[in-house]
Amino acid sequence: MTTPTAPKADSRDMYVVHSAFRREFPAAPALVRAVPAGDAAAVARVADHVALITELLNHHHQGEDDLVWPKLLDRAPAEVAPLVETMRRQHHALHGALAEVDTRAAAWRAAADATSREALAAALEAMIPPMVEHLDTEEEHLLPLIDKHLTAGEWAQVGEAGMKKTPKSKLPVIFGMVVRDGAPEHVATLKAVMPPPVWFVLSRIGPRAFDRYSRRVAG
Repeated sequence: MTTPTAPKADSRDMYVVHSAFRREFPAAPALVRAVPAGDAAAVARVADHVALITELLNHHHQGEDDLVWPKLLDRAPAEVAPLVETMRRQHHALHGALAEVDTRAAAWRAAADATSREALAAALEAMIPPMVEHLDTEEEHLLPLIDKHLTAGEWAQVGEAGMKKTPKSKLPVIFGMVVRDGAPEHVATLKAVMPPPVWFVLSRIGPRAFDRYSRRVAG
C-alpha cells in the first residue's frame, strides 16, 4: 500500500509526554516511602497519584498498539517489523510491571503499613530501567518512522484517543504534568495536534493545576 502523502506527522510531541514519565516514575518511590505507616489519608493520596501515572502510561501504550504499529506494519513491513516487534515485547513486559505496581498499591491502601509501603516502592523502582530503555528505543528508532509513514491527521488521532479515555476533571493536571519539562519546540508540536480551544484553556489552567496537585501529593 502506498504511504500517505503530506502533511506528514511530527512526532516530537512524544518527547513531551516521555519527559513526564521520566520525571514522575523515578520520583514516585520517594513519595511512597515518605508516607508514615498508618497515615491512611496520605496513603490514599499518594496511591492515587501512582494509579494516575500508571494509567497514563498504559493509555499511552494502548494508543501506540492500536493506532501506530498496525499502520507502520501495513506501509513499510520490511523496514519496521523488527522494531515493532521490539516495541510490542517491551510493552508486554512493562504491562506486567505496571500490573505489579497496581497490585502492590492496592495492598498498601488496605494495610497502610511499612511492609506494603516498601513493596510498592520496590515495584516502582523495578519498572524504571525497562521503561527508560523502552522510551530511549522509541525516541531513537520509531519516531523517525512515524514521521516518515504517518500523516499529521493520523498522528493527531493518537492523542485524541488518549484524551477521550481521560476524565475531563483530570485533564488540567495531566496537561500541566506533561508540559512541565517540555522543550519549547516540542511543546509547540503538542499544540499543533490539539484542538485550539482545548489548548487555549489547558495552557492557562494546566500548569497551575499541576503545581497545586504536586504540593498536595507531597503533603
